[in-house]
Amino acid sequence: MKEYLIFAGTIEGRTLAETLVEAGKKVHICVATEYGEEVLTENPALTVHCGRLTEKEMENLINQVNPDFVIDATHPYAVEVSENISQACQIAGKEYVRLLREESTRQKDEEGITRLSTLDEATSLLNDTEGNILLTTGSKELARYVENIDDKSRIYARILPDGKMVENCREMGLSGKQIICMQGPFSAELNIAMIKQLDIKYLVTKDTGASGGFPEKVRAAKGCGVELIVIGRPKEESGLAIEALLEKYFPGIKENNDDEEGHDIKRNVTLLGIGMGTLGDMTMEAYDAVEKADVIIGASRMTEALKTFGKEEFCSYRPDEIREYIENHPEKKNIVVALSGDVGFYSGAKKLIEKLDGCDAELNLICGISSVVYFASKLKTSWEDMKLVSSHGRKQNLLAAVKANRKVFSLAGYADSVRDICKELVENGLSHVKVSAGCQLSYPEESIRKGSPEELLCYQAEGLCVILIENPDADNYVITHGLPDEVFERGNAPMTKEEVRSISLSKLALTKGAVVYDVGAGTGSVSLECALQAFDGTVYAIERKDDALELLEKNKAKLGVSNLEIVRGLAPEAMENLPAPTHAFIGGSGGNMADIVNCLLDKNPAVRIVINCIALETVAEVMEIIKEKQFSHVDIAAVSVAKSKTLGRYHMMMGQNPVYIVTLQEESQ
Repeated sequence: MKEYLIFAGTIEGRTLAETLVEAGKKVHICVATEYGEEVLTENPALTVHCGRLTEKEMENLINQVNPDFVIDATHPYAVEVSENISQACQIAGKEYVRLLREESTRQKDEEGITRLSTLDEATSLLNDTEGNILLTTGSKELARYVENIDDKSRIYARILPDGKMVENCREMGLSGKQIICMQGPFSAELNIAMIKQLDIKYLVTKDTGASGGFPEKVRAAKGCGVELIVIGRPKEESGLAIEALLEKYFPGIKENNDDEEGHDIKRNVTLLGIGMGTLGDMTMEAYDAVEKADVIIGASRMTEALKTFGKEEFCSYRPDEIREYIENHPEKKNIVVALSGDVGFYSGAKKLIEKLDGCDAELNLICGISSVVYFASKLKTSWEDMKLVSSHGRKQNLLAAVKANRKVFSLAGYADSVRDICKELVENGLSHVKVSAGCQLSYPEESIRKGSPEELLCYQAEGLCVILIENPDADNYVITHGLPDEVFERGNAPMTKEEVRSISLSKLALTKGAVVYDVGAGTGSVSLECALQAFDGTVYAIERKDDALELLEKNKAKLGVSNLEIVRGLAPEAMENLPAPTHAFIGGSGGNMADIVNCLLDKNPAVRIVINCIALETVAEVMEIIKEKQFSHVDIAAVSVAKSKTLGRYHMMMGQNPVYIVTLQEESQ
């Protein structure tokens, strides 16, 4: 059987040898150290030569094995060794094949990374700094680092667990605590733990590529805020990556992408919450998912945050585009869709879950640290009792939330949104609340400012913001309907009285997200109470009289209601361009009762209508409508209310006009 010769010393070399052996090939592999031999899997088809070879010894070994070609899988920084292998192949008349390790694609001017050409440049730079140094460049050039760095106590060297190497370190003058014996490559988490334990300020490495753990070193350095010093590769090389080499010289053999039974590995799509944006906020589970990913999908801000992983990217946040990409790239087995914060807090994950339903992949969700959790920890407060909302790109009734809750957290967008929120609080009688605004959370430029709404009216910050509003008076907020008549500005406009208003609101059976028409709104007493009840909905107060419209504006400002919209005009014409209602209250029809009801039913056949009738003619008009429309639900209540009036030392009951309260609805089938 033909034997193949590999000069190894890298993970790629070991992977290639084991792949060929598993495919039934006979392999002779050369490693420089005993440790290199130990990590190889024992196999009768695998012959291992341990020890460094001269050029002549390489030539003799090539002639002895007599392969068709020789594979050089030595370390990219072992320039002299590669030159010797190439020369020995030339003398022996054998083809020389270089197995390449992929170099990092990171930008050379990236903040926090200093790229240098030589060891001497690195030691010269380090001598002008202070703080501990972690050397992860291997043991071969360690003596030169120790010799050139003035303060030896700063040095911590990470080397392979080899007794001879440890002895050499001792001879150089390094103490036991300065020698770290471990086999790599290392995860980012382990690098981070080591940096923190040793109080490292500078991490020195070579660009060993993804397989050599370079991205993990970058992430650890950035996560801990230490400077990464990278010694560039000695020269540009030509050769083949492992997949291309197998395809060219061993057609039919490829790296194992199947399970033990030979089935294709199932595709996985992971919706990943990466936290607020910095790598230090990512969970270990998130790190692991990204490290295994074949591609990272996300908005540009998300993919930019994960560039240190060196993964292929597809920039998109649109569910349709993401599904299309997944379907058009079946070769991508592990796909990560990066999302800001947590997948369950105002996240794009919600729409993606729906869009990816039925996709040929297993869908997984990994939670992240949301801005509310992070911000609460910064403010040293709990978030379990917060009302969570978002004013970022969506309409929210923030005023109602603030009135009813002691703590309200909101995603606010940018600084102008914070200013607008504070202005709204001031204008609606909430100047007493406490506001905390945070910007660029978790980033170096993070800022947190606290104060009253007036103090933050001129708030300035660059980047995405969040806001926490604390209302100490929220426990006193009245949540039932039935405000006293005295609360409202009256004037000469008609107003539905307190008791009748309470019964009418009960008959409306409002939901929190209701869309309500108040036709003939008058002073707005019904409109305003509807808006307070349907706090996630919208109330349209339709009124044609100028004096009533003026009172509506005053009462809206007085009660601080933001989900009430005043519509000037005569119904039903004024209703035509409004969104479909779920509920309607008719307090005044201007003689257009039938047309108003028809318009309501055209917009929503299941709309719930409550009508207040004082005049008998109006009652008759409504009865005709009931006969014509044949509503499935009809309720008519005649209400007579008497209110006490003080006369001297007596209290006399004074009757008010009787009111017919009619409830109509065609219940949905």
